[in-house]
Amino acid sequence: MATILIVEDEARMRRLLELDLGEAGYQTFSTADAEKGMDLLRREQVDLVLTDLKLPGMGGLEFLQAAKRLNGALPVVVMTAYGSVETAVEAMKAGASDYVLKPFALAEMRLVVQKELDVRHLREENRTLREALGRQYTYPNIVARSAKMQEVLALVERVAATPSTVLIGGESGVGKDLIARLIHQRSTRASGPFVKINSTAIPENLLESELFGYEKGAFTGATTSKPGKFELADKGTLFLDEIGDVPPPTQVKLLRVLQEREFERLGGTRTIKVDVRLIAATNRDLRAALEQGTFREDLYYRLNVVPIDIPPLREHKEDIPELANLFLSRLAQRSEKKLDGIKPEALRALMDFHWPGNVRELENIVERACALARGPFIEGPDIHMDRTAERSVGAQAPVLPEGKTLDQWEDEIIREAYRRANGNKSEAARMLGLSRNALRYRLEKIGIPDESSKAPQG
Repeated sequence: MATILIVEDEARMRRLLELDLGEAGYQTFSTADAEKGMDLLRREQVDLVLTDLKLPGMGGLEFLQAAKRLNGALPVVVMTAYGSVETAVEAMKAGASDYVLKPFALAEMRLVVQKELDVRHLREENRTLREALGRQYTYPNIVARSAKMQEVLALVERVAATPSTVLIGGESGVGKDLIARLIHQRSTRASGPFVKINSTAIPENLLESELFGYEKGAFTGATTSKPGKFELADKGTLFLDEIGDVPPPTQVKLLRVLQEREFERLGGTRTIKVDVRLIAATNRDLRAALEQGTFREDLYYRLNVVPIDIPPLREHKEDIPELANLFLSRLAQRSEKKLDGIKPEALRALMDFHWPGNVRELENIVERACALARGPFIEGPDIHMDRTAERSVGAQAPVLPEGKTLDQWEDEIIREAYRRANGNKSEAARMLGLSRNALRYRLEKIGIPDESSKAPQG
């Protein structure tokens, strides 16, 4: 049974629609204004919205845009007076599925509602079928023929239409910013701004003012007020790269923005409300940061609504030939040198490399090869790898003492640190790079009791 939300300020019309659609087998919610309509959309599962364009307070067009931002796949049918066809067309451009001119017959409305629900059902079936058939997702300037990268793009396709916060993980150089841009471009916010900020590229004491802005006189040198990245990204997407390096005080303000969609500028008292989708990225293990106490647990769960992990290049090497040719074609457009392709022996050299620097390193090596190539084709000798990085990766492969498991080896290291610290937990935690709570947990696990938690003997 489909659920329909009716937003209509005329009580008689609202009641007629409730009764007629209820008789047709639909469940209905109804309200006289758009603000309550948005509350219902956030709280209830709704399959279709039926709204008047002329509403008190928030107008019907504004409500339509807000509803589509909340759920881009939600069908919205607008009702408007006969003389306002231009407004109805404007609504269609803003994402309305259909419109009905007043006055209308209730039978006509039933047909429009049924048609839109049928279309939505077919779209969902088609999407499921395409995924079941292993649909190849293709986008300009993104190479992802491999199964692992196709999984990433399938997840992007699903999450883009939602307002959910996304946390992108992966090593440096895998293309996290490219995936973040793709999510924005495939979302209902595509016409809005895409604002990127890298927390490691900004000094820690300036990051808060960059994100949230500042008022004149907030600090020495603040001669004018300046909006932050959140304000600049309003109605769009903010991509916060290297979220794991954000300092704790800024984490608190980030959490508030995610929860309440509001903040104050540095040195200001005026509360600023924003409509921003946040996409965060990290090359660190945030769960380890949680254990060490350097990252807030509540912020982590707010960010990690939809996690997308991008595999390193060495795990989808089948994409290397097409990636290399993509980089070559870009260079050919900028270069005066004639560049026609890559010889098979050069491609073999690229396929055999470990790629510690991922796609970014591949692009640099192709560019170097283009500069060194004597003819129009890149040949084997033109490929120059950084073998030092490859050797260092191999040298870091974990080797356990013979006959020991990883858990046993970890227990021995913890016991040794505790012994060297003469039972001082804070000192042992510093030696191991753990928080005191994380060390206490491990000590209890291996049978060393927490003396501080014992009750005093009377």
